[in-house]
Amino acid sequence: MKLTRRGSIGVLGASLAGLALRPAFADGTVVDVELWDMGENAMDMAGDMPMKMHMPGSDMPMAPMGVKLSRAEVPAGEVTFKVTNSSKDFVHEMVVSPLAGPSEPPPYNADMDEVDEDKAGNLGEVEDLDPGQSGQLTITLKPGSYILYCNIPGHYTHGMWAELTVTG
Repeated sequence: MKLTRRGSIGVLGASLAGLALRPAFADGTVVDVELWDMGENAMDMAGDMPMKMHMPGSDMPMAPMGVKLSRAEVPAGEVTFKVTNSSKDFVHEMVVSPLAGPSEPPPYNADMDEVDEDKAGNLGEVEDLDPGQSGQLTITLKPGSYILYCNIPGHYTHGMWAELTVTG
């Protein structure tokens, strides 16, 4: 098949149109986020977990709720979080905040049983996802350590958080 000038322009035009129609997150990094729990009794399962379990860097094998990331490290820049609530029983959300330092938990309001988002530095969130529902958040992140957590009262202390490292 021989391409003519007119044919070449048509192919070029179609290619450029295809580039213009690509998804907005194509230039950035995508992180799939699963918000999970162990079912309707998950809030009763944790009992009196030691506070160190709620600190970044701690091991959470017994947590009845959690945040699972498809990747724990991403390059600096635009990051799209594709969030799915895989629970059958609970509404969940995902909040992104910077971490002040290694093994330092975000500021916690024990009276409200949630992270103090204003003090923690809420960078964005996907709010109130019903069971089975999905949502998306795209933000630009600088190098550093971040925490993704569910801030429905009691969920953070039941293990609903994960660390994310952003590299330069």
